[in-house]
Amino acid sequence: MSSSVLQWVWLRHCVFATLTVLCVLGVFIMYYKPDINIHMFSQKEGDNHSHPIPDTIILIWMWPFGFKFDLSCRVFGITGCHLTDDKSLYRKAHGVLFHHRDIHGDLGNMPKEPRPWFQKWVWSNAESPANSGQIPGLDHLFNLTCNYRRDSDIPVPSGYLAPVTDRDQSFKLPAKDKLVCWIVSNWNPNFKRVQFYNELKNHINIDVYGNAFGRSVNNQDFPKIISSCKFYLAFENSIHTDYITEKLYNPLNLGTVPVVLGPTRQNYENYIPGDSFIHVDDFASLKELAERLLYLDQHPAEYSRYFNWREHFKVIQAQFGREHACRSCDYLQKHRGYQVFHDLNKWYWG
Repeated sequence: MSSSVLQWVWLRHCVFATLTVLCVLGVFIMYYKPDINIHMFSQKEGDNHSHPIPDTIILIWMWPFGFKFDLSCRVFGITGCHLTDDKSLYRKAHGVLFHHRDIHGDLGNMPKEPRPWFQKWVWSNAESPANSGQIPGLDHLFNLTCNYRRDSDIPVPSGYLAPVTDRDQSFKLPAKDKLVCWIVSNWNPNFKRVQFYNELKNHINIDVYGNAFGRSVNNQDFPKIISSCKFYLAFENSIHTDYITEKLYNPLNLGTVPVVLGPTRQNYENYIPGDSFIHVDDFASLKELAERLLYLDQHPAEYSRYFNWREHFKVIQAQFGREHACRSCDYLQKHRGYQVFHDLNKWYWG
């Protein structure tokens, strides 16, 4: 038999043997392979049971002003977050949230352990620079800022407008039996708002409430009082860019026209429509402001125009502390890069 024939026979046997092995292996895999999907699902379920911490951990190092809040972020449409105040998770936390007003002047209540390489420290503050004392040593300490300013890494304003949906009730203007109202507890004669009030009350009647006037208001009466007034003095305790607080969003939400004292009109219009409020700077004097309010009181059609925006928008008010923590988590999920905020004192107080 020739060598070529022998080679052909040998090759045929090799091919047959290979096919036989492959068939046997295929049958083995078909009948004996583990169910990968079931295995993965079971492992995931087991992991969730034994390790319930999702990927992004935000450690609340100090509760803001001692105020504790719900630790779920689902109300903001944010998932995959684990908010906690358990300091034993410090080494695992992706972010640590610090509230400025609760940081000791000597930094004595800050973490003592070294910071893990992946961890971000977030500085949060809802108060204005005038009401927040500077603390030496803050520069180069934090990675991110989270507060009301639009130029923060994580901006959290006191409120915002959202489009109305079919599920929202149509706006109905509340009944009014008062002209101008003001609720205030922190009374300081050096505050610009106190000086404005002392002058404005000479030209128009103002119903006043709050501890500053010995008329404390509870949580149940608060919305009733504001909604019963045609105008509300939304006077901020200090004037700084973007420092626009619940003093604006409370009357907006409750169907009252806010008369604002704070940053410029243009700054307010970054947040709300220009025809939804009255700015004290629009008038040459407080007497002229009073005359305008009295005029609107007698012209309901013009007064009602301040609520035209309610056909399209509703007010969403921020949830202090909770929203800062959740927005920080959302930011860390989307931004993995490293950074250090070098000039916090200059940026905020400079």
